[in-house]
Amino acid sequence: MTFSIVARCSRTGQIGAAVATSSIAVGARVAHCAAGVGAVLTQHRTDPRLGPRGLALLRSGCTAQETLAALVASTGLAHWRQLAVLDAVGNTAAFSGARTKPEIGEAATREVCAIGNILANSLVPEAMARRLQAVPHMPLSERLLHALDEGLAAGGEHQPVRSAHLLVVEADTFPLVDLRVDWHEQPIAELRALWNHYRPQADDFRLRALDPDNPAIA
Repeated sequence: MTFSIVARCSRTGQIGAAVATSSIAVGARVAHCAAGVGAVLTQHRTDPRLGPRGLALLRSGCTAQETLAALVASTGLAHWRQLAVLDAVGNTAAFSGARTKPEIGEAATREVCAIGNILANSLVPEAMARRLQAVPHMPLSERLLHALDEGLAAGGEHQPVRSAHLLVVEADTFPLVDLRVDWHEQPIAELRALWNHYRPQADDFRLRALDPDNPAIA
């Protein structure tokens, strides 16, 4: 009952993820990103421990496919898990365990990987990936939000979507963007509203952490 996407921006090196689901507070569980390292999505009978474990494997030099294989091999419960991995150079890999509930979808391409379970139809992830790739000139946060919009328009999941998450990293140990809607009647629209409010302030928040004496800070 979740559709999600990870992506890398070739222009900026940013790495990000966007997720939507019918359950509460999806931002606490599914998406894990690290600047210069990559990203991991862990969903369907979600095990949040697989996110940090996957990032550690990527940091050690594993590719996306090697990381995915190690994650699957590391748990005897892999048949319940749906995973996606993106590495620092844009390789991607996806896995859906045998007990992942249909409809299931995966769309793993260069710098983009979308996955979903308990979907209205199996083409939702493909639609998300295609939409993100269609707007390469936009900031990665915008592209990820467009992908969520497209996933919902393509059918979304069986239940009404109630929570959503947008996560983007660039060069720091802390996220550039980390916005969450934990429970809402229209969480994807609300997430976009949060982004529109946050976007003009994003650089200032980063400067306050790295260079608090900078006179450019509003």
